[in-house]
Amino acid sequence: MPTWQTSRRITRNWGCGWRHENPVVRRHCLAVIASGVAGAADLDAAKKKVTELCQACHGMDGNSQVPDYPKLAGQNQDYLAKALRDYKSGARKDPTMSGFATPLTTQDIDNLAAYFSAQPAVLESRM
Repeated sequence: MPTWQTSRRITRNWGCGWRHENPVVRRHCLAVIASGVAGAADLDAAKKKVTELCQACHGMDGNSQVPDYPKLAGQNQDYLAKALRDYKSGARKDPTMSGFATPLTTQDIDNLAAYFSAQPAVLESRM
C-alpha cells in the first residue's frame, strides 16, 4: 500500500471528515458543519421583514414594478448582503436605504439576502 494511503487514517466513510480518527481534524470538521447550521437563513423571519420594510418599494417577491427601485429577486446572495451591510455602515450612500438598513441585525441581513436571492427574477421587455 502506498505511503500516502497509510498515513491517512480515516474510517470507512471517506466523505465525512467528522469520522476522521485524528481528533483535531474531527473537531475542525464538526465546527465547520455547526457554523453552517448556525448561519442558516430563516426565510420565515425574512418574509416578515419584507412585509414590514421592503415590500412597498421592491415588492413582496423582489420584482419591483417601479423602475426607480431595483429588482432584488434572483440577485446574488452575497451581493445583497454586502449592499445591506454597506447601507447600514454608511459605506454606500442612500438616505432611504440607510434608514431601512440601520436597524437590521446581521441575522436580518443574512435572512433578507437569502430570501430575495431565492425568488425567481421576472424579466420584462423594455420595448
